[in-house]
Amino acid sequence: MSIKILLVDDHTLFRSGIRLILQRNPEFEIIGEASDGLEGVKRAKQLKPDVVLMDLNMPGLSGLEAMQLIVEDLRETAVLMLTVSEEAEDLTAALKSGARGYLLKNIDADYLNQSIKRAAAGVPVIADAMTAKLVMQFRSGNNVTVEPEREKLTPRERETMVCLARGESNKEIARNLDVAESTIKIHVQNILKKLNLSSRVQIAVYAVEHGMDK
Repeated sequence: MSIKILLVDDHTLFRSGIRLILQRNPEFEIIGEASDGLEGVKRAKQLKPDVVLMDLNMPGLSGLEAMQLIVEDLRETAVLMLTVSEEAEDLTAALKSGARGYLLKNIDADYLNQSIKRAAAGVPVIADAMTAKLVMQFRSGNNVTVEPEREKLTPRERETMVCLARGESNKEIARNLDVAESTIKIHVQNILKKLNLSSRVQIAVYAVEHGMDK
């Protein structure tokens, strides 16, 4: 089955270029476009795409606000922020709000294709140039009490959390921990419930922020 994609960006020329690139891949189907955040939310709820490529800075409803509305209603839809912003604050705000990933507009076509496929498979995607900024942002000074958080999770759930922070898929985690993939899905759901989180990306962000990524 093809991966259904919605493009949301206020620059018509950029959307056209991305569409041309993605249409070359038979695994992708571009099911719609939107020129602003509000239209993007309406189109997403109407079309229910597998992946939304969302610009961060748009007039009116921002990409961040639009993404929050989409992930609230469409839990299975992956929203990838595709932006020029290399600010760590924008990255962390997007991930904490439920984005499946954060990409920069200077990436090449192959990287974009692979990122979309990984996001559709449930794997968090962060541009290489932003990874170090993410870690530095979370480790830059907040003193957090970790033990109460650790006590909420079983040892296996903590191991799963470490793997999620590395960006591993359920299949990779299952192989590394020598358990069934269905067991990992249960662990992920338990982590989400115990820590009051809503996505795998938020688990990864939480793990780094609270020193639970190793």
